[in-house]
Amino acid sequence: MVRYKALIAYDGTLFNGFQRQSEGRTVQEELERTLSKMASQPIMVHGSGRTDAKVHALGQVIHFDYPQARPLEKMRFALDTQTPEDIAVIKIEEVTEAFHARYLVKEKVYEFHVQIGKPRSPFRRHYASYYPYPLDLTKIERALPDLLGTHDFSAFCASGSSVEDKTRTIYEATMTYDESLSELVFTFRGDGFLYKMIRILVGTLLKIGNGRLDETSIPSIIASKNRQLAGPTAHPEGLYLKEVRY
Repeated sequence: MVRYKALIAYDGTLFNGFQRQSEGRTVQEELERTLSKMASQPIMVHGSGRTDAKVHALGQVIHFDYPQARPLEKMRFALDTQTPEDIAVIKIEEVTEAFHARYLVKEKVYEFHVQIGKPRSPFRRHYASYYPYPLDLTKIERALPDLLGTHDFSAFCASGSSVEDKTRTIYEATMTYDESLSELVFTFRGDGFLYKMIRILVGTLLKIGNGRLDETSIPSIIASKNRQLAGPTAHPEGLYLKEVRY
């Protein structure tokens, strides 16, 4: 068996997430169906991590074992053209058996897009969360650095997580404004993120920008480890897995 690493992108709108489930369409299932057909035997795909329903990926990483070596571009082209059109296979490379898409991850980078223009654009409804309320962006900018560093982020983890250790390190937390789309673009880079953590971070920052939470409240929310003190969970369509680093 030959191990391949692939960089893929997908539009999460019509997916129930990346990970195979008993019900609903998933990215993993579509990839495994195509690869199994190509190989004429069952192929299992391993991802760098799961993404939830309606969440997109610009740079998800997977690996799989294939029964024989194939020219890389032919393999990429075959997988890209035989999977559904909402999945794109950007790059494929051969790796050793020591490589694992999930267990060797050092950092992940996520983006979250928030449409704030009035009127909203109907063409961005699947690709950016919409926030119609007033925002003071200076308050959000003041709060962002308080997220940096190593903390127990229990307050920013949704219920349903089976992870016991909720300590994570955030290396980067920034916000820019895309004038052409009237969208805020949040970028978070860290060693890993908890269940729905990015969406809760964004929901909290928007609540700060709206004046319903104090701009200095992030440290006390983190220290509390209390989910009820953080903001709401932002809608999934604004979230993108941008990059996975090894």
